[in-house]
Amino acid sequence: MARNRGQDEDFVTPLRRLLVGVLVLCLVAIFIVWRIDSPRVERFRAQVIDRVMPSFDWAMAPVTGTLNILRDFQSYHRIHEQNRELRRELQQMKAWKEAALQLEQENARLLDLNNVRLDPRLTYITGVVLADSGSPFRQSVLLNVGTRDGIVDGWATMDGIGLVGRISGVGGATSRVLLLTDTSSRIPVTIQPSGQRAILSGDNSATPPIEFIEDPSLVRPGDRVISSGDGGVFPAGLLIGQVAQDPGGRLRVRLAADYERLEFLRVLRHLGTEDIDDPGSLVSPRLMPADTASAGDPGNG
Repeated sequence: MARNRGQDEDFVTPLRRLLVGVLVLCLVAIFIVWRIDSPRVERFRAQVIDRVMPSFDWAMAPVTGTLNILRDFQSYHRIHEQNRELRRELQQMKAWKEAALQLEQENARLLDLNNVRLDPRLTYITGVVLADSGSPFRQSVLLNVGTRDGIVDGWATMDGIGLVGRISGVGGATSRVLLLTDTSSRIPVTIQPSGQRAILSGDNSATPPIEFIEDPSLVRPGDRVISSGDGGVFPAGLLIGQVAQDPGGRLRVRLAADYERLEFLRVLRHLGTEDIDDPGSLVSPRLMPADTASAGDPGNG
């Protein structure tokens, strides 16, 4: 048995060496053929590839199937995460809806209890934003409403949440809205809850600065900024945004309106506030004619 095993080993070792040598020679020959730059050799390589590559489809089938399974699993995982995120957002929206309904009901009750009379003239016209007619030095948009719709130069425009700008130029069927961010925009504002008056000045940035504050020490980041109504151009109480502070310490306003998605704008009909020319009797009592005469006579004293 030992002699037979030794004879087998003596036979297998040269055969193994022969096979390894033949394999090395084949690889060297393939390398040389693939490195030869000749049209005839190129046609031979193309024929070999056409004959050999289709027969390897069965070998690539498990790999292709595994990759498809991995892609399907990743897609299912992403869909599962998105579905869970949508459920969470839906729950939050339901909670916000309930809070909004409660606030609306409470507001209606308070208005009814206080017998508040709203200004019937403060209505609005909704226009569609046609295009951006601005430039790096002028920020404005065009609306599809004009003088035929009763639009007047200077009226305020809102996007449903916050103040966007004012009408600056009216045509027959279109009008231009000068945005709050434009450098020529100056809006008198009130900062709540301190009640400080200031001027919102546009500087072609998304967060325009606040200038001429009466007492800056009473203003804090997060305070609400609304229109003051000074000058009689804008109605008072329109939401503009919240106070923010830049890295340099300057107070700015984070606008409530979504300037990235201006599709529809409300043009507020504001006919101005009525001026009171006749003072009240308790403030400045009227003088009777006799009193006026006596007051003008220097001898009566």
